[in-house]
Amino acid sequence: MSESPEVLISERRGAISVLRLNRPEARNALDGHLINALGAAINKAEADPGVRAIVLTGTGDRAFCAGMDLRSFSSGEAMVVDEGAMAGFSRLIHGEVLVPIVGAANASAVAGGFELLLGCDLVVAARGAKFGLPEVKRGLFAAGGGTWIGTRVPLAIALELALTGDTIDADRALAVGLINRVVDSADVLPTAIELAERIAANGPLGLAATKELVRLSVTDPAAARERHGEWQARVFASEDAKEGALAFIEKREPKWKGR
Repeated sequence: MSESPEVLISERRGAISVLRLNRPEARNALDGHLINALGAAINKAEADPGVRAIVLTGTGDRAFCAGMDLRSFSSGEAMVVDEGAMAGFSRLIHGEVLVPIVGAANASAVAGGFELLLGCDLVVAARGAKFGLPEVKRGLFAAGGGTWIGTRVPLAIALELALTGDTIDADRALAVGLINRVVDSADVLPTAIELAERIAANGPLGLAATKELVRLSVTDPAAARERHGEWQARVFASEDAKEGALAFIEKREPKWKGR
């Protein structure tokens, strides 16, 4: 009997961790196994100082991720998820992962799949991709971070998408600021990796501070002001800050230590 295929493929490309949802037969839908694998991979990437950025993509050309596996849900199949992995997955969908994440939407992303992209910091999408939060059409609501969509786009756009459950195409998603690049399907992953490499070339402490503060300034300005002082004291006194200045003076690439 052949072994079951891995539901998540992890690949290391230098300082980049590439994570690929691998349930193409189910449009990369989220079940307990995939959530476990993805959450664990996020935890591993955060704990590895050599990982400076993550790229999240999907297998195939049918979907980046179709959201919750409704077949499993409707059949009553128990979704058993390890507590630690669930914590990593929760940080992902809420944009709280310490490492910058670039989403590579190889195809459409709806419901929980779209929520995965909302948790990413930058998103590259295929031209034919569509995006939406159709939960209300199933008597549900976007409980996996989708209701936070108003932190990325104007309120009117957020309410339109969340209340109608309709999808929008990649061009409109780009126009309203939901995604960062629209490219041909074959160029999605290379473009996402190129962006991740540009991010990973920067100081890791500065990146961590910037990611947290930019997101907090939208969701909780008071907390952002408080954390700004804490981060400034830590980052500006760090070895990396000294190295960044010295590398600039010496006209060379900096050698970051993350401290």
